[in-house]
Amino acid sequence: MGKNNEPDEEMTVELELEDGAKVTCAVITILTVKQQDYIALLPLDENGENTDGEVWFYRYHEDESDPNVEPELTYIEDDEEYEIVADAFDEYLDNAEFDELIEEEDEA
Repeated sequence: MGKNNEPDEEMTVELELEDGAKVTCAVITILTVKQQDYIALLPLDENGENTDGEVWFYRYHEDESDPNVEPELTYIEDDEEYEIVADAFDEYLDNAEFDELIEEEDEA
């Protein structure tokens, strides 16, 4: 895989919360669980940092027929569904950390 010359820019989305407040979130990954896509977001403070390690999960739907349409994020109301996504995310993290460990060893 060739690397492009663009800086590795973090994807972010702006979420509007129920109270009308807007929160910028870094996109960590998109997970597919049982044919449904979910997005894992890291809420950032005004300094662009996340201090509490909290991750938010939403259902994610992209209009594949029109890439210009904003992806739709839907709140997950079902606790069981949320748990399944959280477990899938933990697995993703385990694999991501494992990849980083391998990369570090290669550089040594």
